[in-house]
Amino acid sequence: MKNLLFFCCISFFSAAQHLEIGPLTRNFHLLEKKAQLKSGSQSIDSTFIYLSDTLSLPIFDEFSSNKFQEYTAQFNDPGVTNQLFYRLLDPITLQPFPSSAVFTNGATFKRTYDSTTGTFVDSVFNVIPVKVADFTSYPLNYSTEDLFPPYYIYDTIGVQDESDTVWVTNPSYFQDSVRLFFATLQNQNAIWLDHQAYLNQRYAVNPRSLGVVTFDGLDENGYPYQIGTSITNYADRLTCKPLNLAPFTAADSLYLSFLVQPEGLGDIPEQGDSLVLELYAKDLDQWFRVWSTNGDTTYSFKAVHLPIKEAKFFKKGFQFRFKNYGSLAGSLDHFHIDYVHLRTQSNAADTLFKDFALSYPINSLLETYTSVPWDHYVNAADNKMTSALKVMVHNGSPNPENYQNGTIVFGQGATNYGNFTLQGFNLAEQQINYNPRTTHTSYHDLSTGAEFPKNLGGIEQSFEVSTAVSAQFPNDVFNDQSTFSQVFYNYYSYDDGSAEAAFGPTGVQSRLAIAYEAYEPDSLIGVAFHFVPSVTDVSNKLFLLTVWADDGNGNPGQVLYEDDIFNTRSPIYGTTHNMFIKYYFTDTAKIAVPEKFFVGWRQLDQERLNLGLDRNIDHSDKIKFSVDGGGTWMASPFPGSAMMRPIFSTGLDQTLGFHAIEEVQQFSCFPNPATDEINFQANVNLEGVMKSIFDASGRLILQTMEEKISIRDLQQGIYFVHIPTLHAHPVKFIKQ
Repeated sequence: MKNLLFFCCISFFSAAQHLEIGPLTRNFHLLEKKAQLKSGSQSIDSTFIYLSDTLSLPIFDEFSSNKFQEYTAQFNDPGVTNQLFYRLLDPITLQPFPSSAVFTNGATFKRTYDSTTGTFVDSVFNVIPVKVADFTSYPLNYSTEDLFPPYYIYDTIGVQDESDTVWVTNPSYFQDSVRLFFATLQNQNAIWLDHQAYLNQRYAVNPRSLGVVTFDGLDENGYPYQIGTSITNYADRLTCKPLNLAPFTAADSLYLSFLVQPEGLGDIPEQGDSLVLELYAKDLDQWFRVWSTNGDTTYSFKAVHLPIKEAKFFKKGFQFRFKNYGSLAGSLDHFHIDYVHLRTQSNAADTLFKDFALSYPINSLLETYTSVPWDHYVNAADNKMTSALKVMVHNGSPNPENYQNGTIVFGQGATNYGNFTLQGFNLAEQQINYNPRTTHTSYHDLSTGAEFPKNLGGIEQSFEVSTAVSAQFPNDVFNDQSTFSQVFYNYYSYDDGSAEAAFGPTGVQSRLAIAYEAYEPDSLIGVAFHFVPSVTDVSNKLFLLTVWADDGNGNPGQVLYEDDIFNTRSPIYGTTHNMFIKYYFTDTAKIAVPEKFFVGWRQLDQERLNLGLDRNIDHSDKIKFSVDGGGTWMASPFPGSAMMRPIFSTGLDQTLGFHAIEEVQQFSCFPNPATDEINFQANVNLEGVMKSIFDASGRLILQTMEEKISIRDLQQGIYFVHIPTLHAHPVKFIKQ
């Protein structure tokens, strides 16, 4: 979306203060991928150049596994060659100039001065044709340029001294070289040459199997092509390796088919945006557009089935590629493709894939959470396995198929700790068959079966979990299995580690609070946040890390901890996949919390702080926000899970040096609201104690040791009183 920056925005109370959700402008899942031709400088020196292998038909990728070519060649690998290229060549002999060769593109000359007449004559040096290489890309591009010697000569007639030579400062043309390394790709299982499009299991709506490829405005490194721009242009590309179509003709009925969906859980592409398919004619060295679709709102995956008939494509070196046209400013204007298939002996009606598959990954076997502290799990008296494990399967057959039981197995290495049976009757939604060409959603109670073993000890654990489902018919492809790691780290989490959107409240002094119900009371040492940049950079905006107790009605109540205004925080953007930034409490304190509590922030600025929102797991009922200073709390209207994780005290604390927070002293001010002055009441003597008043933005207004403070000269608004010598939270008051 280019004109509407927030694709969903619901307002409460006023246009200036509400909870907003917006698109991402970075994709952290792509940061670990290597680009094909990247260098740390503007020169391609020491770069690997890869010669692609050639694939044979059929080509098939349902994107349940990674079939993107990796570029991992090393300098000493067998078969790797290298060649030295020079920047300056003689245009006739094509031999390199000497290493000391230097030229300039400005005309230089010899000046002869006659001291008896006071006149001089300039003789411009002859042009020297030079072939000059561009060292910023490969293949190297040489252009012939007319250059000159990099100096001037001044000669005075009648003077016996030698002529004076003045050299040009920093001439632009000097001999240089780059050494390039060449490797031949030899992986017939890798289909795709480039990494710009994004392989994932999270962005599509009701995919037919695990995995799709997503096109947006992010490059292969997960950054916007041009952040902050309103320009639209071609962005991602997905290019197949060369294919040998020389043995085939149109009579062989070659068809290229795939599934396509716009938006999904991402951003809506406009009508002017598009996804394009192009075919490459090797002998003509030209790409031809054969199909495109415009932007639209989400619809079920549609099948596209295209014949290849023209003789120009039946050559060795044929390729096809997808590319999207849309915003270059970030994770915007999404299209998703699946089940790409190029084969012979097809026909116009041949668009189905006989595939019984899991549609979505399973993220956790626990009730509610994707991670909990291991010691909390061990100490829990009741079974914490989920009572409603969501399983989604798609029957790709054109016919009803008999149900089969599924299984879930978990363990560590070769040790199996538990098995669950997924009843086929439930997988098929209590029918005797899986309906044809439909997705079936079922829920399974694991709370009466096996548990993760509690006798393993340690401060954290991780288990490998495998899920398998099956149908009676033989699959053309096998997407009926999935694996993930069930982790028990030192935090509670609702999310799967993937942000599909950014959200947060807007308005000065707005608050965001995420509810947690721990397995046992314990102490927090901090909170981990996954902030993502969206539309504008808010990494310079301020917030106060806050912990609340539950008020008994499911809303934040008593403040158990809040940063003081001397220790404000700002959003920090991570640089790798699933990177949460840990914010520890001031002075490495531990904060005791009951089983029910909230963690979040009080922001000091108007702008949305852009916390990651996982749109695949919905715990929106745990998200509360306030835009009136905490007087009223509202639930989030956006489905999803906040990517905010409370970090609990563990056996690591002694190493980290965390200590329990000192007893909090209580003080208050009255009257509140006030017009003329405020008074103080505390459980300690405040006589002669410094008191500081700050405005809502954190700016210091005044300091005094008086027991009563005049506020007549203050403007109406919200203020805070802080007493640094007390271990106490700032107290808010309102000037009327």
